[in-house]
Amino acid sequence: MTATLIWIVVALVAIGLYLSWTAGRLDRLHARIDATRAALDAQLVRRSSVTQELATSGVLDPAASIVLYEAAHAARQAEEEQREVAESELSQALRAVFAEPDQVEAVREAPGGESAAHELTEAVRRVPMARRFHNDAVGAARRLRQHRKVRFFRLAGHAPFPMAFEMDDEPPAALVDRTA
Repeated sequence: MTATLIWIVVALVAIGLYLSWTAGRLDRLHARIDATRAALDAQLVRRSSVTQELATSGVLDPAASIVLYEAAHAARQAEEEQREVAESELSQALRAVFAEPDQVEAVREAPGGESAAHELTEAVRRVPMARRFHNDAVGAARRLRQHRKVRFFRLAGHAPFPMAFEMDDEPPAALVDRTA
C-alpha cells in the first residue's frame, strides 16, 4: 500500500515538474516574441525614417519624393491593424522608385547621396531578417500552444495567441544588388 502511494506521489511530482517546465518554456517563448516584435518595430521605424529623410533631402525627383514620403508617413502613422498593409505599401513604393539602377546611381552621385543610399540599403536588408526572427518565434510558440497538454492545463494562461507579421518586405533589387 505505501509503495503504491509513494509511486503515485512520485508520478504526480514528475508530471507537475514536466508541466511546470513546459509552462516556463512557453513563457520564455512569449518573452522572445515580445523581444523580436520590438526589434521588428525598430527596424520598420528605421526604414520609414530613412525613407522620409531621403524623400525630403532633395536628392530624388519631386514625384519619387512624394511617393516615398507619403508611403513612409503612412507606415509610421498606421494603426496596429493596418500596419502590415502600410509597410507593404512602403516596400512597393521603394521598389517602384528604385526599380532602375540609374535611379540608385543618381542618388549616390548627389551630395550626401552615398550615405543616404547606404543607410537605406541597410534598413531594407534588416527588415526581412527581423520579420523572419519574429515569425520563427511566433511559429515555435504556436506549435507548443497546440499541444493538448498546454490547452488542457491552460499553461498559456491569459497570454494572447501570437500572430505572425505578414508583409511584403522584398527590397528593391537595384538598391540591394549594387552593394551585394
